[in-house]
Amino acid sequence: MRYMKSHHTSFYDSLSGHFEEDRPLCRQQERGFALISTLLMLSVMSTLLAAYLVVSRIELATTKASKDSSSGFYAAEAGLNIRAETIRQIFVGYNTPSGSSPLTSSDPCTGGNDGTGDMICQDYDFNGREVRTYVVDHQAGIDPPLLPIRQGLYQGLNAQDYIYTANSEAISNDGRTEAILQLRFKSRVVPMFQFAAFYDKDLEILPGPSMNLNGPVHTNGDLYMHSDNTLTINGQVTTGGTIFRGRKNDNSCRANSTRVYDPTSARQLVPACSSRTQVNSTHTNPFNGMIQFGVDTVTVPPPEILDPVAGSLYWDRADLRLVLNLDASQNPLVTVPGLTTGIEVRNADHSVDSAASLALYNCSAAQANNQRSIRRNPFGGDNAMAAVGTSRTFTNRRENRLIRMLDIDMRGLLNCLHSTNWLGTNARTLGDTTEGGLVFYFTVSGPNGTTNTSPYGVRIRNGQTLQSNIGGAPAVVGMTIVTDQAVYPQGDFNSVGKRPAAILADSFNPLSNAFYNAGAQNFNDATTTQHVNNRPASSTVQNVAVLSGTDTTGNQEGTGGQGGAYNGGLENYPRFHENWSGDTYTYRGSFVSLNRPRRYSGAWVYGNPQYTAPNRNWDYDTDFNNAANLPPISPRFVYLQQELFVRDFEQ
Repeated sequence: MRYMKSHHTSFYDSLSGHFEEDRPLCRQQERGFALISTLLMLSVMSTLLAAYLVVSRIELATTKASKDSSSGFYAAEAGLNIRAETIRQIFVGYNTPSGSSPLTSSDPCTGGNDGTGDMICQDYDFNGREVRTYVVDHQAGIDPPLLPIRQGLYQGLNAQDYIYTANSEAISNDGRTEAILQLRFKSRVVPMFQFAAFYDKDLEILPGPSMNLNGPVHTNGDLYMHSDNTLTINGQVTTGGTIFRGRKNDNSCRANSTRVYDPTSARQLVPACSSRTQVNSTHTNPFNGMIQFGVDTVTVPPPEILDPVAGSLYWDRADLRLVLNLDASQNPLVTVPGLTTGIEVRNADHSVDSAASLALYNCSAAQANNQRSIRRNPFGGDNAMAAVGTSRTFTNRRENRLIRMLDIDMRGLLNCLHSTNWLGTNARTLGDTTEGGLVFYFTVSGPNGTTNTSPYGVRIRNGQTLQSNIGGAPAVVGMTIVTDQAVYPQGDFNSVGKRPAAILADSFNPLSNAFYNAGAQNFNDATTTQHVNNRPASSTVQNVAVLSGTDTTGNQEGTGGQGGAYNGGLENYPRFHENWSGDTYTYRGSFVSLNRPRRYSGAWVYGNPQYTAPNRNWDYDTDFNNAANLPPISPRFVYLQQELFVRDFEQ
């Protein structure tokens, strides 16, 4: 029998790593099926992997798009914030934004459609994104009227609401629009002299006798309220910081009545306290929003706004700038005989106005001659009643130094300005209304005058009527007096025929009617009568809003100053220098303090040798509730109020 020889092949066993002989055909078929299955599985896995990669790419693209959109949103929001803050800062600087917006009917900020001035298109770069912005002025450059704030924060005050819309578009580096945002807001401008008291620092109201304040009270810092008798505030009380019942200089708190209107009835605030107590919302809830703490601080002018330098608001806009020049190196035009000093009329760039200086010199000398048989000093002096003069007979016991004064006879000055027609050379008269009335800047330029030991001051007398008594002279509409030095209003001020009036100074030092009598001082303070007992006061009336510096308890704002030396509180905002015992200081106005004095650093001490306190007949001047009765260029604060935020588009 013949046998057919079977076919054999060799194969490599991948598991054993050896070549082996052929196996039967069925065994080979099984391995074939396994190989096919493996290939199929690999194909399926490859398909799944490819699908996974596609999905991952889609998810990554979605995540990136979402991230880009968020980044674009924040970039566009930053653009809105910059434009809104820029608008606010213009108001802080006592200016009004100007310019025209780009036309919104066509593509804004493209093809030359950019607008002008403060509304113009502006581009910013945030994280590689172009942010395109512009502003729309809804009043079209027209100043809105002062209208009352009906409710909420600062309710009852008058404010000007300037309404704007800031627009911002974020564009990616590949040209895609990622976000378009709009912010409509009010830039709210509020005159500060509408407050009974307004502080940009800690405020302490701690009177001994009863005190009534019929007006709003605000501080950007902490507020301390306490009284040895009764303290009543009929107006909204707001603070950027904390409210305390009790004193700052020690931990005491008397349970005497401290009341705030709710707004219809006076309620006691923390009626039972034996030590300084922090006021919380449980205490304030019954007052229906009339007491608020922790509110947003408002932006106020810096103290440098009073500096006599070009570019400073009040120096630039003053109708008259008078400088007592004690620096001989400046070769002053006008000199007091026998002294290298002079009183000069200055221009805004500090150049001397020769014609005005000579006219004032001659008028002042003539006035002194008319009032006294012996002419001493053409520019006034210790006893001469000239329109403007200088004296050095007053010792400030709080500062413990002799003060060189620029003396102003207010009525005499107004008479000279009218008779010489000097204001007329500027196309203005005593009845000027350009800034709401007259703005006068008075200062002394001399050694140490810009330090905290300045030996200078400005004394204003004969100001009971802020008018000229020359027949036919225009009536003064309002008056603001500004100085970077201490001011000493002497005697009744604005007490007859009251006009809107303000004094802005480094510190406020009222002197009584008794301090100067019938053209001669009652004493020579430089030699024999420095003690307060030799300075008898008499009852005096002054109607004027005041902005000046005040000391700080503990020499530190905030709780870090607690327990330190007392600054005297609101009740000692006016710095007294006489024996007022039994006499009354009647005051109507508004007390504003934005900083500590920069020229005077003497600390408050009660009694000898500084002063004895008057009977305080004080109150807020409610005439200031009418915006027409505010003094010229009244200081103001600014805050923004958001009305609408729109996210128009996202890609």
